[in-house]
Amino acid sequence: MDRKDSFSSLLQEFSSAFPEIRQGIAEYVFNEVVPKYAVFDPAHREDHALAVIDNSMDLYRRAPEEVKREVDPEILFVAAACHDLGRINGKARHHLDSGIIIRQDPRLREWFDEGQVELIAQAAEDHRASNESEPRSIYGKMVAEADRLIDPETIIRRTLQYGFSVYPELSPDRQIDRAVDHLYEKYGDDGYLKLWIPWSMNAIRLLELRSLLADTSATRSEVLRIWNSLNDRDR
Repeated sequence: MDRKDSFSSLLQEFSSAFPEIRQGIAEYVFNEVVPKYAVFDPAHREDHALAVIDNSMDLYRRAPEEVKREVDPEILFVAAACHDLGRINGKARHHLDSGIIIRQDPRLREWFDEGQVELIAQAAEDHRASNESEPRSIYGKMVAEADRLIDPETIIRRTLQYGFSVYPELSPDRQIDRAVDHLYEKYGDDGYLKLWIPWSMNAIRLLELRSLLADTSATRSEVLRIWNSLNDRDR
């Protein structure tokens, strides 16, 4: 199945699962927004966009009724899809650049008013894990939570892939050192990662990851194992 057919199949599945999302919006996201991720670093390509969309909509489905009444699923869906578009200009300001891209997108005015577009843009701006302030809306909190994707193997693999892409000059030992340092900086007991959604599974998964990080030798061994698996795949 080629990429176009794959996205068409995903669109059909999504439309069946979420009939409350207008077809035009779903088509725009799967046919035009998600493919833009193809040129980003390997840890933030189409599969990442689709995962954040899937996680965001799952959070919406499992939200308490009083929260669900506050949330427009179409705004959440588009915010999740567009959250990383600013990576076209690099990582440093990608959350802010995503907001700019969203505000400048004339297609969104086909479905949303200015206030709704602003909510989408703010959710993208607020999703970054290193942000010190709390997201300004429930949409920002849900997209931020969905972006966490707390699974130890996935996190380590994406961290290594990002290192390959952005720091190709580093030796294998330095790539592994960089990945280990990032794990502690972001996910350790004093890490900068914050969770915002109490009904998310991320809190439990973060405890599991921190149990690995409590053993520095085991952490490095796991990073080395995944490093070797990535290199074996490329041979």
